[in-house]
Amino acid sequence: MSGEAAFLDGGGDMAAAIRAYDWAASPLGPIGCWPSALKTAVAMMVNSRFPKCIACGADLITIHNDAFGFILGNKPPALGRSFRDVWLEVWDEISPMVARAFAGEATFVEDFPLTINRYGHPEEAWFTACISPIRDENGQVLGMIDTVMETTAKVQAERNGRLLNAELAHRMKNTLAMIAAIANQTFRSAETLEEAQSVLSERIATLGEAHSILTQSSWSSAPIRAVVEGALAPHRPGLGTIRIEGPLLRLPADQAMTLALAVNELATNAVKYGALSVEAGEVAIGWSTGRPQSEDAFRFEWVEKCGPPVVKPRRQGFGSRLVERVMAQKFHGEVELDYRQEGLRYVLATTMVHVAPHE
Repeated sequence: MSGEAAFLDGGGDMAAAIRAYDWAASPLGPIGCWPSALKTAVAMMVNSRFPKCIACGADLITIHNDAFGFILGNKPPALGRSFRDVWLEVWDEISPMVARAFAGEATFVEDFPLTINRYGHPEEAWFTACISPIRDENGQVLGMIDTVMETTAKVQAERNGRLLNAELAHRMKNTLAMIAAIANQTFRSAETLEEAQSVLSERIATLGEAHSILTQSSWSSAPIRAVVEGALAPHRPGLGTIRIEGPLLRLPADQAMTLALAVNELATNAVKYGALSVEAGEVAIGWSTGRPQSEDAFRFEWVEKCGPPVVKPRRQGFGSRLVERVMAQKFHGEVELDYRQEGLRYVLATTMVHVAPHE
């Protein structure tokens, strides 16, 4: 046997398996009786590091190299079995290419999609392959050789890249629209150009901080505490004291950005006219939650005390509309803005079904 199978020398584990296989009980017959063309093809295949598989004769008897084992995964051993049986779940898709090879015509496919079962469950996979005929010295087709490379990772990466680009374009469009609306409302409400420029810069910086927090989680959600602290960061050097308390909770992207802008507006007002404008002033920020995705209450509060006497503004600007109407719309809830003499009190109330669940 060793002399008859010398063409398998150097072919790795599969060469040893081919040498040990009982080919006499196979339609191909004893290995020593194989046609020279088949031996040559098998010798080249087993010594290749590229995944290759041969299907020979009318029964499509399968012979493959070590590298092809990665294509097979956990399928039952393919050696000596019908190529049709090995790939029965995708036979309707690949049989035309096999038929062309046995008719003497090669086929090349790139990123060819197949739903295969090699780990006990169906999976979507892609392959680039060339299926070519194997001819004997008389030009007769003995079988075919399938040279294949799985490209699933590449295809999925390209698909994910397209999705990410589309999502990025969508996010940029929404962000630019938001900035345009903020700029329009800011310049409309401001009394001087200098005031408008200062307020607009602060609002855009707040939006940028919210974007940074969301980027850390691929724009899926953001921790509510990080959103609040980010919006407060420019105002922390103020005179008053700020306390923050609340359980862990993640907010979806649009709610996170809206809350960041609302907190910035409340803080700006507190620094100019409210509790953060004096050393003794205090601001308590807190939220309470219930069971995720339930009708339990969610409540967000901003309460000021020990500041100057509160005076209700004469007109409603962009900031007031944001903390009242826009917040109510984004959270599908109700907002209460109480200009109490002892300090401003702001409350947003909704239900947990309208906010993201706990971490």
